[in-house]
Amino acid sequence: MSYSFPQKILFRHCDPAGIVYYPRYFEMINDCVEAFFKNQLNWSFVDLHRSGGIPTVEITVQFKTPSRLGEEINTQVRVTKIGRTSLDLSFRAVCDQQVRFEAESTLVAVDAAASPIPWPDHVRNKICTQMKENTDAT
Repeated sequence: MSYSFPQKILFRHCDPAGIVYYPRYFEMINDCVEAFFKNQLNWSFVDLHRSGGIPTVEITVQFKTPSRLGEEINTQVRVTKIGRTSLDLSFRAVCDQQVRFEAESTLVAVDAAASPIPWPDHVRNKICTQMKENTDAT
C-alpha cells in the first residue's frame, strides 16, 4: 500500500541559504502521513484525534540531496508492516528524479490516555487488503 504526496518547498521551510532546514522535513513527513490517513484510509486526523492519536514512536531519516525554495518534492509513503498496535512506514521523497530523503517510521495507535490500542477494524482491513493486492500483483 503506497500513497504519493506532492509538496512545494516554501520560504517557511528554508534557511537563509534557501535550502530546506532539516527539521522541516519532519513536518513534511507528518503532512504526508496526515494526508495518507485522510485520503487513503478514510480516517482523518480530525476524527482520529477525538479519542486518541497515532504518535510516531521511532523515525530514522537519511538526507540525500538538499531541496531548495520553489521546488516540488513528491513523497511516497508505503506501509511496510502492520502490527496489533503499530504501523511501520517507509518514505522516499524525490524531485526531478533525484532522491532528497528516505525515512522509516513506526506509529502506534493510542487512546486518550496514550495507552496503545489495536488498530480499528476499518483501518486494519483497508491496510491489509491493499497490502495483499500489492503482494498479489508482484
